[in-house]
Amino acid sequence: MQSPLRASWSNWAGNQRCEPKVQASPQGEEHLIELVDLANSRDLTLRVSGSGHSFTDTVCTDGLLLDFSRHNKVLDVDHDRHRVTVQAGIKLHRLNDELASIGMAMANLGDIAYQSIAGAISTSTHGTGAARTNLSAAVVGMRLITANASVIDIDESQPDLLAAAQVSLGALGVVSSVTLQCVPAFNLRAVEDKARIDDVMSNLDQLLAENDHFECYWVPGTNTALTKTNNRTDDPPGGRSSWERFRKEELEENLAFGLFNKVITQAPSLIKPATRILSDATRTEYVDRSDRVFTSPRRVKFCEMEYALPLEALPEALERLRKMTPTMSTPVTFPVELRASAGDTAHLSTAHGRPTGYLAMHMAKGQPYEEYFRASEEIMTDCGGRPHWGKLHFQDAASLAPRYPQWDRFQAIRAELDPGGRFHNEYLERVLGPVAG
Repeated sequence: MQSPLRASWSNWAGNQRCEPKVQASPQGEEHLIELVDLANSRDLTLRVSGSGHSFTDTVCTDGLLLDFSRHNKVLDVDHDRHRVTVQAGIKLHRLNDELASIGMAMANLGDIAYQSIAGAISTSTHGTGAARTNLSAAVVGMRLITANASVIDIDESQPDLLAAAQVSLGALGVVSSVTLQCVPAFNLRAVEDKARIDDVMSNLDQLLAENDHFECYWVPGTNTALTKTNNRTDDPPGGRSSWERFRKEELEENLAFGLFNKVITQAPSLIKPATRILSDATRTEYVDRSDRVFTSPRRVKFCEMEYALPLEALPEALERLRKMTPTMSTPVTFPVELRASAGDTAHLSTAHGRPTGYLAMHMAKGQPYEEYFRASEEIMTDCGGRPHWGKLHFQDAASLAPRYPQWDRFQAIRAELDPGGRFHNEYLERVLGPVAG
């Protein structure tokens, strides 16, 4: 067995830290089983770190922390059914490249590709598209190492167990591998533009219905929305050069935006002229491989809250947010992201059982976020929202349970698979409560 590591751990945003007694970087399922046995023999709680891209303390533990960066191989490809089986630690950007090399793709993705596949599905990460489900809905099989170090195979013949495992927050065991339902590789035509946010909201139903994928960013302090529509096409990639992509994604969206936030932090009086510059986008149209359209680099670090709302409640929630943001003592400089997805069946999916709209609120790293996030959360709660499991929120098990129709079923499966709380931590205590067993 590899010698365990000893060091502190922090997440991508730097807002969560912990000091595990033991850290280890497993490679392969046998090693994972040995490490679960180690946790049992030393009576350590066990958590798993994928890429550390959650903003909550979902990973934190003072016990055994597993770093999944080496548990990242493609294990099997089913070309006929467009399915792949991968180790749980594979990062989305590598998965996308591996899929492209064999003529496949994920049907939908979020806007970043840093997460591990296990971290993305376990926190109910999603993309956009009113007819498209989130990433966890693509999971059709899983190998899970439970608290007694046994391995169970989960597939579509066990719909109740699969619905629990698809979004589990790591509460059921260590995910060793997942089998994903993919699709044939495809290109997207992206159109990035700007519009009045009032016009976007007035035509939201039409925009969602007429486009495979639609999203927008409302710029606080303005009536401007930066829009992006992505639609499938048989056309080959083209429409922008490597330089244009670099200028857009690196210089404008990262370097310039990072400087923008630093300036506003030091000189809040400049927020109005600065936001006018931010909202002065030019129309861009191009075709590229699907994952390269869905995702883009994120160099500017931030903290984030996101809520999943009944789709019909999205306009009211955004309108209230627009009225609230000017009252904040710290200027809100990050655009508010708006997306939508179809409902799904995972017990703890934020889109469980309903068409869903999403609003994501951000604050730059180092800026105080609690006032803004608490005020936003009050609006989202009034509108029937469910918080993203990997993003900041102030809910607890008592307030969350009524929002999930299958809450009790998930808790029963959790108690069966981890009766002693081997995979428990403070975050799960807060948002799921103690293990019922």
